[in-house]
Formats: sequence, structure tokens, C-alpha cells
Amino acid sequence: MSILDGSPLAGKVALVTGASRGIGKGCALELAAAGAAVYITGRTTGAGQHPLPGTVGGTAEEITAAGGTATAVACDHRDDDAVRTVFDQIAEEQGRLDVLVNNAFAIPDELTAMLPFWEVPISNWDDMMDVGTRSAYVASVLAAPGMIDQGDGLIANISSSGATEYAWHVAYGVGKCALDRMTADCARELGDTGVSMVSVWPGFVRTERIDVAVDSGVELPPSLDLSAAESPRFTGRAVTALAIDADRSRYSGQAVSARDMADAYGFTDIDGRLPAGPLHDRTG
Repeated sequence: MSILDGSPLAGKVALVTGASRGIGKGCALELAAAGAAVYITGRTTGAGQHPLPGTVGGTAEEITAAGGTATAVACDHRDDDAVRTVFDQIAEEQGRLDVLVNNAFAIPDELTAMLPFWEVPISNWDDMMDVGTRSAYVASVLAAPGMIDQGDGLIANISSSGATEYAWHVAYGVGKCALDRMTADCARELGDTGVSMVSVWPGFVRTERIDVAVDSGVELPPSLDLSAAESPRFTGRAVTALAIDADRSRYSGQAVSARDMADAYGFTDIDGRLPAGPLHDRTG
């Protein structure tokens, strides 16, 4: 029997940012499957607004169809006032927030172009720092007081092994490194409040972006093996296992891979496999 079985998060409230698709959607689906009432944010509210499939409302509808509880909220995480409105809505409707998943991330076209930093638009830096590192900080600032008052909570930052090794391009790695440092320092200040902050590293995830690229005939680098890829829900299961664990504080301030969490908590991906994990895990 898995730690994820049943409804261990019944009565809990979660917020997942950037959940129209990809890892954010995977986290929202898994938290809802464990019984949490899930709020999800995203900028894509209608079909055709984004080159990739998925909308924030579509994620909520999928959760509801599966018997879960979800509320979709349109939000641009560059807009601090809009983000504050999301937290105000949750406070008014639920009176509590137990889990925050900081997943929102702006992905510029050049991220996968494999260009050196001097050939990449300087705007790439702002894109990933504003919606990624800064947006996680802002949401954490807004989430922490209520969690501290209730003496319990989890803030999970979706990061990457790019924090410690080269991945994609310079601004990406700097942003993930900063996110992991934020996790460590915020956890230090949270201390014994009962609130934990953890960075979670996915491995190679087969998202809608990857599927569209493959369908378009794009040849992936040899290091990206589709047969070994994680589903977006694998990271969601890692976050959910942390949320369920009453002793999660032992991970607070750390960066942990979804695969490490699978080993610790005994869950698998949706197809029953145990993916290899981040490249860092595989190469040492």
C-alpha cells in the first residue's frame, strides 16, 4: 500500500502555480487525488492562447471529472497585485492554505536553442528571474504568515539539477541555483514554525512541450531518452508525499529529486516504473 492511497490530504488546501500543463498540472492532479482542495493558477484560459495544449480551466475540469475539488484562477505571476488577490480568495473561501507549489515558470523560445549567453536576448534573464525565482519568492511571502499561524505547511519549489550543473543556458541555471538558495535560507528563517520549504528536482519529464517537439520532427539530444522519461505526475507524487508526511521538516531547506522521494516513500510513476531521475543522480 502506498503513502498516496486513500485521501490522506482530505481537509487540506493546496495552491499550485503555473498548472495549465506540464509539471504544475501533474502536481495539481496528484494533490487532488490525495484529497486536497486545489487552487490552480495559469495565464492560459482559452484554447489557442498558447502554442501548447492545456488551459488552467482544463486542469480544473480534469480534476473535477476524476472526483476531486479544484478551482482555476487566471493569474499572471509577474503581477504582484494579481497574486495577492489569489491568496485573498483562498483565505476568504477556505480560511487556510496547507501546501504551496511554486511551479510557474516563463520559458523563452531560446531556452532550447543551445546558444551561448552572448547570443541570447538579455530579456531571457528577466523572463526566468521574474516568473520562476521572483514569483516563487512573492508567493512564499504571501503564504508563510497563514501557515505559521496554523503551525503547519509545505512550500515546494519546483527546481532543477540545473542548479548545480549546466543545463539549457546560463540564465536558467542561475535562476534555479537562486531558487535553491532561497529554499535553504527561507527554511532557516522558518525554523521551528512547523512550515517546511523544499526544492524538488524533476528528472527528464515528458511534457506537452516535448510531445509537440517530437511530433514536429525535432531530434532530441541523446541524453534525453523518451523511454526513460518521467510523467509530470511523478513530480506531483513527490510533492504529495511530502505534504502527507508529518515529519517532512527533515527535508526542509534541501533540494531533493523526485526519484529520491520515490525511494524514500515507496511510490512509482503512473506506469509503475521508477524513472532514472535527474542526470546529476545518474552520473554522480
